[in-house]
Amino acid sequence: MVRAGLNAQRLITAAADLADEVGYDNVTLSALARRFGVKDASLYSHIRNLQDLRTRLALFAGGEMIDHIAAAVAGRAGKDALTAFAGTYREYARRYPGRYAATQIRIGRSLVTDSPAMRRTAEITYGMLRAYGLDEPDLTDAVRLLRSTFHGYCVLEATGAFGAPRDVEASWAKAVDALHVALEHWPRERKRSDD
Repeated sequence: MVRAGLNAQRLITAAADLADEVGYDNVTLSALARRFGVKDASLYSHIRNLQDLRTRLALFAGGEMIDHIAAAVAGRAGKDALTAFAGTYREYARRYPGRYAATQIRIGRSLVTDSPAMRRTAEITYGMLRAYGLDEPDLTDAVRLLRSTFHGYCVLEATGAFGAPRDVEASWAKAVDALHVALEHWPRERKRSDD
């Protein structure tokens, strides 16, 4: 490939493609350099090290994923929004497995706070949940429930762990229905009175 025009954004996009092709754990600076036909050292003027590459990849993929979700939930509320959110989340994980794996890494709090994509993720997710009448700390608890359910389902599905003859699409629909019921009947945190 051509060296001209090598920049951080091109490298991150190529790393995302590489992650989908060979798996997130196999994305290295050497593999990325080979993709561009350059030596590893050529990347260091754009990316500090492997950790920097992986962090940037996580932020890129997180932003891309929330863009897909935001488009799907626009103008929707309640179960309709939850279904669109869940389906788009799952589709992203299936279509972009390496990128999706990158979204699961732990990123420093300051980077999350400074990232427009991560702020947008919180806005979209919390906005959808506020339609269920949730406030803090219930919002955080609900986000954790959704994330663990969606992520767990996606990982188990990707590894072929659902061995029962029941159709996985039917199970997914039931899981989303159950989440909707749980959100509608959320056990709200009771506020303490200062008596």
